[in-house]
Amino acid sequence: MENRNEYNIDQLFSDYQKKVYNIALNMVQRVEDAEDVTQDVFVEIHRSLNSFNNQSSISTWIHRIAVNKCLDFIKAKKTKKRFAIITHLFHPETGEQLHEASSFTHPGIALEQKENARLLFQAIATLNDKQRTAFVLSQIQHLSQKEIADVMTLSEKAVESLVQRAKTNLRKQLENMYDLRRK
Repeated sequence: MENRNEYNIDQLFSDYQKKVYNIALNMVQRVEDAEDVTQDVFVEIHRSLNSFNNQSSISTWIHRIAVNKCLDFIKAKKTKKRFAIITHLFHPETGEQLHEASSFTHPGIALEQKENARLLFQAIATLNDKQRTAFVLSQIQHLSQKEIADVMTLSEKAVESLVQRAKTNLRKQLENMYDLRRK
């Protein structure tokens, strides 16, 4: 097992910054928000490093912190958005709706694929937190079911079920989106 005294926050940042950022980007779907979440993750790692108890690998521990920070961010954003919609549904002068679903374009997607990527990430955003987390870690971050189970503190069977339900729900959601787009 790894010894927590061997961990250096600078080295952990160097080793895991890109992985944490990619998890955040795929879950929160905005570059600026992903940067903020990534910073929050490493602040939490720095704050909690001395309490890391080696019950899991350092990688699993960092992934768990990243996922939890992403879910906290998403929940806070939804709460803030609900409050804003309740108090300000329309612009007072123009009457235009103020809050629409944000569009997302992953920086690595080629120009011709941007619309498809936007629809995919829009559909991923409709999944519940557990399905979204399992799907992103499995299909986008390419973690094994065991790694995902460790990160989410679930059984491998539960992870498999979540990923399958996420795929089914995404398939339905995307079919609906493409049907609407053709009309």
